Amino acid sequence: MRLPLTFWMAALCVGVSLPCPALHSAERGSDKPIPAIPPVPTIRSLKLEPNRLTLLDGRDSRKVLVLGECTDGSWVDLSAVARLKPESAALEVDSDGYLVPRQAGKSAVTITAAGKSTRLEVEVLSIASPEVGFVRDIEPILSRTGCNSGPCHGSAKGKNGFKLALRGYDPEYDYQALINDLSGRRFNRVHVDESLMLQKPLADIPHEGRQALVPGSRYHKTLRQWISEGAHFQEVSSNRPTRIQILPEKVELDLPGRRHQFLVVATYPDGSTRDVTREAVLSSNNEEVALVQGSTVIPLRRGEMAVLVRYEGLYDAREVTVMGDRTGFRFAAMPEYNFIDRAVNAKLERLKMNPSELCNDSEFIRRVFLDITGQPPTAEAVRAFLTDPTDSPKKREALVDSLIGSNAYSEFWANKFADLLQCNSENLGKKGVWVFRSWIRDQFATNRPFDQFARELVLAKGSTFENPAGNYLRALRDSGKMTEDISQTFLGVRFNCNKCHDHPFERWTQNQYYEFGAMPMNRSPRKSSTTTTRAARSSTPRMTRWWRPRCPMAKPNP
Repeated sequence: MRLPLTFWMAALCVGVSLPCPALHSAERGSDKPIPAIPPVPTIRSLKLEPNRLTLLDGRDSRKVLVLGECTDGSWVDLSAVARLKPESAALEVDSDGYLVPRQAGKSAVTITAAGKSTRLEVEVLSIASPEVGFVRDIEPILSRTGCNSGPCHGSAKGKNGFKLALRGYDPEYDYQALINDLSGRRFNRVHVDESLMLQKPLADIPHEGRQALVPGSRYHKTLRQWISEGAHFQEVSSNRPTRIQILPEKVELDLPGRRHQFLVVATYPDGSTRDVTREAVLSSNNEEVALVQGSTVIPLRRGEMAVLVRYEGLYDAREVTVMGDRTGFRFAAMPEYNFIDRAVNAKLERLKMNPSELCNDSEFIRRVFLDITGQPPTAEAVRAFLTDPTDSPKKREALVDSLIGSNAYSEFWANKFADLLQCNSENLGKKGVWVFRSWIRDQFATNRPFDQFARELVLAKGSTFENPAGNYLRALRDSGKMTEDISQTFLGVRFNCNKCHDHPFERWTQNQYYEFGAMPMNRSPRKSSTTTTRAARSSTPRMTRWWRPRCPMAKPNP
């Protein structure tokens, strides 16, 4: 197996600086023109997601997505126009369209949209209202309103003397900061409404973050109830979700302006689930294609984008395709010579796009030379290729085979990997650079399998002149630099953010950062089979061990 022609590294660590409360662009009001909502097409049936609901207690309110099947087999979201009518007094529909339990037992809801009706079965297990918990109920509110975000109290030094763990990754720290900091002055358990914890976010008293809570809102009531009940803590391990699910699984929108809602359901260690859509943070990775407002995606033009969903340290994404008007489209597949061509054809057909026309031989030779060797073809090579009477597909394949493994190929890709592997004279000196650079080139020239190539780099020992692969670790030097560079170069994952805290936009934690960094730490240097003088050993740079990471703030796994 040859080394790949391209090295895919896809990891993006994005920080968003917003005032508290943290709102996304569409919620703040976008300057992009938003298309009008297209008319609802003819609907032949309705589908519900989820198709049945179980409400666990009096505070377990849930929403259902109402999807309509069009005559062409596509689906549109009708949740915004659907009418929900409970069949008994056991259920009630609130202003947000959530079903709220009122009596225990089995019931149902009749749902009508676009001239079609369906029935949703609902079971209410209990109407008792459990005590509000800090981990399960309060931390999500602090995250959703942006109080523990980077620009607010989640910054490295906090704000105005009050610091929270960034995005709530350490609930125990947050609870102690709220309850015990400054002699507990943030709470008044006798006169609850006079608690600083309520007065500040309600803007009853000056607050640099402005009004984070609306008086009488659901979040306000939850915080007030928590304080009145004693502001108790919760066990973290049993009250933090283990995963989140995004509904629906697949989203394809026919036209710009066609809104589509998402539901986010959290699963807890005991197997119970909870609708956390209102507390989850949804954002768009491409606001030129679509915006996200609350839990609704608003398409702006034809294209593809992804909706990133974040909730209490858990992350997931859902791909969204905006088809646009494709009236009269007819697919013309390109010839298929391998499994890649089949996959490309399938994707193009799904997106209703026709492939580009096949390039001619003169265009092909220029492109393939630049891609594989980084150089344009010589005039002699072009003439020989164009005058070759062999069928075009065969001579193109032969040209690719001749270029891969050539000296120009080895030099070109050695240059690319030298940049990735920190091969520069500032770290390695003049001799070290050329020894390491030559070694990289030889790996391509000898068709070294990639797993062996990577293994030798990260496990190298001994003299960096005698074993040039050791120059990679020599260039990195610092243990943190090793952890971050190796994870990004060989795994395509950026570990920079979770060095100091759990990653704000990925599933990686601070513990995982130091666990990964500690993997090769206790290796003892391999004894050389050759004897060298003390002078030679002192003049020869060696990578004999990795430095242990230092993290006084790191906490062990629970």
